[in-house]
Amino acid sequence: MDFRNIFSKNKPANGGKKFIIIIALVLILLILVGAGIVVFSKNAKKTLSPEQAKVTAEKFINENLLAANVKATVKNVILEGDVYSISLDVGGQDYTSYMTKDGAKFFQSGINMATFAEENKKQAAAPADNSQAAAPATEAPKSDKPKVELFVFTYCPYGTQSEKGIIPAVKLLGSKIDFKIRQIGAMHGDHEKIEAQRQLCIGKQYPAKLLDYVLAFALDSGVGACGSDAQCSGHLVDALYAKYGITKSKIDACMKTDGAKLYAAEEANSQSQGVGGSPTLVINGVKSEAGRDAASYLAGICAAFTTKPAECDKQLSSASPASGFGAGSDAGSAAADCAQ
Repeated sequence: MDFRNIFSKNKPANGGKKFIIIIALVLILLILVGAGIVVFSKNAKKTLSPEQAKVTAEKFINENLLAANVKATVKNVILEGDVYSISLDVGGQDYTSYMTKDGAKFFQSGINMATFAEENKKQAAAPADNSQAAAPATEAPKSDKPKVELFVFTYCPYGTQSEKGIIPAVKLLGSKIDFKIRQIGAMHGDHEKIEAQRQLCIGKQYPAKLLDYVLAFALDSGVGACGSDAQCSGHLVDALYAKYGITKSKIDACMKTDGAKLYAAEEANSQSQGVGGSPTLVINGVKSEAGRDAASYLAGICAAFTTKPAECDKQLSSASPASGFGAGSDAGSAAADCAQ
């Protein structure tokens, strides 16, 4: 278009009208584009800066995941794709956790999907050495059928770590020991109390399925990501019910009628034995310091037999399970606990 003709004195009047229409259309287009930018900016999720992520994560961990006498310090925050990788110091131990860029979801641990399967195969193929497993610091009295009690908070990351370690040993020994998972109480919120009551009711209604449920619960990283989100964790628990043939209505009814009573009895039992830390392992009435891998737990329990059964010679994994929810291994947190 020759813009000189538009302003020519000899140009017909309708040429000027066309120019005005074009200008108007351009203005309307600019307004619409601007409005679109505004709408997009309003709908876009916020992204925390590394410093904001550090403050947010540290506050969440110290206020929700740890006991009052334990403090976490965030040493470094690095953006990895859509999440922040958070390097932590908790009681002198190093950990790595993750948080979404908007600070909405926190993950206590992560799984490297590219190497996870290969690492699991290597661990399964490697022979475990029970003779090198950590033995209990105080030798428990010997008995024909050792009484083994593991005291935990259901959402304590070190409680779930110990469950992942001890259950393979317990399953191996079967009826040769008297094993119970004991509930200490709740230090992380009402959702922890609810889960404790749920597990007590599963133990009452489906005793043969309790260990399968507890192990699957501890290995489910989705539960840990939910945290106190009852709706989210509820859906995941329902999936475990379906997997192990547990009737939801039966457990719900038990929790309604017996949950509080069962929970109160567990709290009283823990207090009477002076147990306040998760995990605490008690064998024949004596607290044990056996390591948190399956081989160490097996060695600690077998030391309490008057006559060791053949199962004590079996080889289990000496890799310490990762703390928190999910699979993997993590030797760095073998002595940490959640304490009231």
